[in-house]
Amino acid sequence: MANGITKHIPNGITSLNLFCGCIAIIQALQGNILVASILIIAAAVFDFFDGMSARALKAYSPIGKELDSLADCVSFGVAPGMIVYFLLKQATAVAAICPFMTSYFPYIAFIIPIYSALRLAKFNVDERQTTSFIGLPTPANALFWLSFAYSVQAYAYEGNPVFIGVTSVLILLTSYLLIAEIPMFSLKVKSLAFKGNEVRYILIISAIVLIALFQFMGISATILLYVLLSIFNKKK
Repeated sequence: MANGITKHIPNGITSLNLFCGCIAIIQALQGNILVASILIIAAAVFDFFDGMSARALKAYSPIGKELDSLADCVSFGVAPGMIVYFLLKQATAVAAICPFMTSYFPYIAFIIPIYSALRLAKFNVDERQTTSFIGLPTPANALFWLSFAYSVQAYAYEGNPVFIGVTSVLILLTSYLLIAEIPMFSLKVKSLAFKGNEVRYILIISAIVLIALFQFMGISATILLYVLLSIFNKKK
């Protein structure tokens, strides 16, 4: 068991995850999509290391588990939802479809944090998710949306009315994937051997190629590939 200051290290790292998520929300509201995206990525890094440090220091605690879920809900639910809300707000204003669309339709983005919260609550009580996942993990969903949003803004697609429809469909699809009963593999490995880790190496190599070719947009493509590989791996 961890003692002294070491037992607080994992929760301290989790708090940094939460801090990054809070600042990402502010940046998203100000339209700084790139900065918000970088902060969400930083939150994902802290999310990875808080679990690693808890295992290394044997500093597990019920409070740590709950704090981790709350931090993830903010960083990987509310923050990406706010990014998508900002883009939809811009898009509906540019499209000038009708006042109702401009004022209220962008709120559809908050389906993302709602289903992220459901996903995290399900994870906390689901004993099947010890070595793999059931449904799309919230950090993966957040990475998809920050990549999508930055790419849309970078190429000025948000002024296209088609963007509103595509984004709405993607919100519903990814929200479903968060709580779907679809087994998805974890990147945690017991050994670095290729045998038994084939699907993980395929994803990692593909991610490197996709990001090299498409930069930020490659992250969204990688998440979609992760979902497809998980479905294919399940059928084997």
